[in-house]
Amino acid sequence: MRISLISAALVAALVGFGSTVALVLSAAAALGATPAQTASWLLAVSLAKALGSAALSYGTRMPVVLAWSTPGAALIAATSGTTMAQAVAAFALAGLLVILTGAIKPLGHLVAMIPDGVAAAMLAGVLLPFCLRGALTVEAAPVLILPMVAVFLAVRLVNPALAVLAALGLGLALAFATGAASLPALALPLPAFTFIAPEFDLAVLLGLGVPIYLVTMASQNLPGFAVLRAAGYEPPVRPALLVTGALSSLTAFVGAHMVNMAAITAAICLGDDVHPDRTQRWKVGLVYGGFWALLGLMAPLIITLLAALPPQVMVALVGLALLSPLMGALAGAFATPDQRFAATMTLVVTASGVTAFGIGAAFWGLLAGIGVHLLERLRR
Repeated sequence: MRISLISAALVAALVGFGSTVALVLSAAAALGATPAQTASWLLAVSLAKALGSAALSYGTRMPVVLAWSTPGAALIAATSGTTMAQAVAAFALAGLLVILTGAIKPLGHLVAMIPDGVAAAMLAGVLLPFCLRGALTVEAAPVLILPMVAVFLAVRLVNPALAVLAALGLGLALAFATGAASLPALALPLPAFTFIAPEFDLAVLLGLGVPIYLVTMASQNLPGFAVLRAAGYEPPVRPALLVTGALSSLTAFVGAHMVNMAAITAAICLGDDVHPDRTQRWKVGLVYGGFWALLGLMAPLIITLLAALPPQVMVALVGLALLSPLMGALAGAFATPDQRFAATMTLVVTASGVTAFGIGAAFWGLLAGIGVHLLERLRR
């Protein structure tokens, strides 16, 4: 076991956790999750990533690393009026749909028929409000937020993957140093799973479960497979979908949202500097899984620490973390000229937050974009 394998896995785990944990906590808050349910959520999704990464890496002899669904968390955080019990049913449905995609080829072809620009625009519409809210925090707490933004921009020039993590570290230091936050009584209680009985609501299943599945497939799994292919590996598409779908479905009942293929953090684990022998590089997945298991066990402590921060710091962190995904989504939305109007319609409807029949904006944005795209194709 080379030290480079351990260092790469540690950096990938810390980047994946630190850059978007604030978004996951925002998602839990949007659903009205209790502290115990939030700790269970973090524990379950972390262990799912740990088990899935280790199992897939060992079974395929490839460096397969998993991540939690960042766009899925953003979609959850943008919802209102949805309970944890209803969300649990939606999470389980999304995981089941991933399993079916891996098991039934026609379903995968059906998902692939959704125009790339429309799918990307739906993701952009989900992410845009968070970035806008992050910008507004500068007005409310300039002493805390402006230095965080400056550090984020500076570190991003050198190492984009560490930029949000650096902003988080500075935000913590400034909040406690200036008295904007008080250090809570820190303890390390053992986390526990909290079972949540699902409540099946058709509107939530359609408005939350289906969009989570779609954005996770389009913006996490497909790029994750592409990163592996670019590194010279043949992606284990079917096993990865079956494993991540099964883990997501099981952990849904203790509050966790989806796990999926990693893209950015995977890139950290795929280079020649990780191991010169690419046939031995799969071992990084085992170490990565170990670090995620430790992070899951520390969930109660992390939640306590982050909960002490001023809300503006958390909102700003979420906004900074989503800038790169937003940039990628916008680029994908308008890359194809004949899909641009449909993508614009999708973006506007999704970002508006409109709901109808209890179904959220992401579903209606996707429907509007597909409808416009079909009309334009019919005209042509």
